[in-house]
Amino acid sequence: MTASVPLLVVDDLRVSFGSGTVVDGVSFTLAAGECVAIVGESGSGKSVTARALLGLTGGTVASRRLTLGETDLAGLGERAWRRVRGARVGLVLQDALVSLDPLRPIGREIDDALRLQTRLTPRQRRERALEALVEVGMPDPEARLGSRSGELSGGLRQRALIAAALAVRPELVVADEPTTALDAEVQRVVVDRLRALRDGGTAVLMISHDLGVVRRLADRVVVMRAGEVVETGPTAEVLDAPEHEYTRMLVAALPAGAPRGARLSAPAAASAGTPPDADQPAPAAEAPTRAVSSSVNRVMDDEPGHVPVHRPERSSSRAEAQTAAARALDTPAAPVVLSASGLRRVFPARGAVPDRVAVDGVSLELRAGETLGLVGASGSGKTTTARLLLGLDAPDAGTVELLGEPWTPLHERDRRARRRLLGAVYQDPASSFDPRLPVGRLLADALTGGDRTRVGSGALRRDVVALLDRVGLAADLADRGTASLSGGQRQRVAIARALAARPRVIVCDEPVSALDVSVQAQVLDLLDDLQREEGLAYLLISHDLDVVGHMADRVAVMQHGRVVEQGRTAEVFAAPRHEHTRALLAARP
Repeated sequence: MTASVPLLVVDDLRVSFGSGTVVDGVSFTLAAGECVAIVGESGSGKSVTARALLGLTGGTVASRRLTLGETDLAGLGERAWRRVRGARVGLVLQDALVSLDPLRPIGREIDDALRLQTRLTPRQRRERALEALVEVGMPDPEARLGSRSGELSGGLRQRALIAAALAVRPELVVADEPTTALDAEVQRVVVDRLRALRDGGTAVLMISHDLGVVRRLADRVVVMRAGEVVETGPTAEVLDAPEHEYTRMLVAALPAGAPRGARLSAPAAASAGTPPDADQPAPAAEAPTRAVSSSVNRVMDDEPGHVPVHRPERSSSRAEAQTAAARALDTPAAPVVLSASGLRRVFPARGAVPDRVAVDGVSLELRAGETLGLVGASGSGKTTTARLLLGLDAPDAGTVELLGEPWTPLHERDRRARRRLLGAVYQDPASSFDPRLPVGRLLADALTGGDRTRVGSGALRRDVVALLDRVGLAADLADRGTASLSGGQRQRVAIARALAARPRVIVCDEPVSALDVSVQAQVLDLLDDLQREEGLAYLLISHDLDVVGHMADRVAVMQHGRVVEQGRTAEVFAAPRHEHTRALLAARP
């Protein structure tokens, strides 16, 4: 196949579920040795379009033409599809932990694909599996053949998933958010592997909300909105000079280069015509200041541990934000609200696996109204450090203080009275929600702390509605289950639940890594607004250095369980002193 003879032709693709059409008239071509990226917000139809190429939509698919080489995909039955999937079209999904069988070794996962799709002998299949792991940069590939997914870091799991998809040497690889939640160095390895595939003649169709990765890998971009293509063209042209207002909005939402305090999301008026499922906050959530009511939003000067904090006004333009950030550097330092000294955590040996030092002598300080970014490669100890700070795990050495008083190591019963002062927002809020409970009940439980005497009261219902309004969500969401919410709505509910106890410190562990760029912008703006208005302190753990550069006042860089560099974010990013920091910054898309 050459660029003039497309390998894949998609002409007027339509996919519907019942009476609802989710993909409407999508057309594009893809040649061997080319990468096309489909971008757009959640619900735009990106993944449904990709799954139509594998016969996995579960809906009604129609098109004028849908072909892979000489094969008419539109006319395939299930038996014929099984000969296409894996052998001719490989699929790399976002969530490797879910996609890989936790009970089977990685080598078995790859071997199954080869056994079903090739005539190789067992010995040849093992050699091919080992070769596939080497190609994706898997460290110690011989040993990893016997490892299960739960024994691997997120980055290693993703490499194993790519190896399983590519071992059969398919003509077309569909990569659906292949780099989400990966640190910059692992992300670069994955992108380099996909680029090598493309350069070797494999066609790559990538679905991604990360426009930096798209710019690095894709030859052409297809922008989708509400099931339709609104703009398409060469990557540089579309991202550098977008013609459609929707594409311009996506590009403007990128945090790269946006100074502290600059608004990323579009004003409500500019988002007119956005599809109903898009995560657009209510207009009140966009206001820089707002009147507050109910126990959720009352003035907090009399709150135990509350410290008045000066925060610069939220700026609408990046130039104004730059000026405000410069002024903020001259303000006196706020009091320390959370500190760690000499934290150490060792996971004991298990079988042939030796002791692993996850955190080694970590010391940190977080001040009122400040955001401290915590960055590092996968497995560097970031999340373990967060668990020690939250009191969810006990350190083998070291201490943590909350508002100047001992926090760790203490027994949980001695921490319980102050537990509400320390909140958390996680990467995957759905996994921390009880799927049986509606949103209102989740927030009511957080507001009452389990006090059943307030359940069913009108005042509690008003507090729940006020909490939803605080994070830009409509009151009627209180009666909906979390499974019916979009990713951005679920993350806003998670933030609302964290706010319910009125904490002074919130640990945000990858709070926007799974969100598309426009919803990410809205959530980051929301976090910044809440911090400015209430003096919250954030510990922001993220693999996305552009997000950290935009949100964090200071940054700490971890490697092998140690903090190897820390300081003001702008200074560390502009002139990194440690080689690991330089490597992370160099790996950014």
